[in-house]
Amino acid sequence: MRFKLTLNRTTKQRMLPMDYQYYVSAWIYKVLKQADQDFAQFLHEKGYGGQGETKLYKLFCFSRLNFGKPNLWKEKKLFEISAHEIGLQISFDVPEAATNFIKGLFMSQEFYLGDKFNGIDFKVSKVEALPEPDFTETMKYRLQTPWVVSYMTENDKYPQYLSPEDDMFEQRAIKHLVEKYNNTRDGEVISQEKIRFKRISDFKRAGFVMKPGTREETRVIGNLFEFELTAPVEINRMIWSAGVSEKSSSGFGWVERY
Repeated sequence: MRFKLTLNRTTKQRMLPMDYQYYVSAWIYKVLKQADQDFAQFLHEKGYGGQGETKLYKLFCFSRLNFGKPNLWKEKKLFEISAHEIGLQISFDVPEAATNFIKGLFMSQEFYLGDKFNGIDFKVSKVEALPEPDFTETMKYRLQTPWVVSYMTENDKYPQYLSPEDDMFEQRAIKHLVEKYNNTRDGEVISQEKIRFKRISDFKRAGFVMKPGTREETRVIGNLFEFELTAPVEINRMIWSAGVSEKSSSGFGWVERY
């Protein structure tokens, strides 16, 4: 389920860090925690890891900010934004019955987006629930934010981020989708054999800095491309509502229909 938020700048600040995704994710969690602690705890802690599984699956994703064409300050890694009205889409993998609940959480929220040096004050002026597409077993998508596929061995200090040209990319990408679905649903278990993935464009490596300015600062790398996915309809509905990627709650793996 997707929602379009209209954000209005409430002060004259215009500078926003280029790696703003971490701050968007932190703000969403803050809203959930303030409005419904049980819901936030569900997203944060349960995350539905399977037996022996240490990954935490989050049930939301979000788009890039839509602020037109900003001035780019490359050396300072900043966007200078002149638009007063900015768009953001957020999606939640929750039943339709939660529509009004979620709209109520975000409507009229006031928040600061950025670090201690640069950022912008916003107020949410409008929240719209967006219609879902007609889901079919075979669908084509365009990635708007990077699809992250990673792995670590016992000897790795940091994750290894795969490109679509790596032999393991498809296998690990499908494995993640199946685990994410099976560990967040009761009922029929879907096997990896029911999913077929085909990249239908060239790819571009891209990523975001997570927890910038802290000891935990890391750069997560993914890939942007267009692809076709053949899978049970519920898998397509899940990636529409919760992202296709690892780390979807940090803004990775947002897709649009192609």
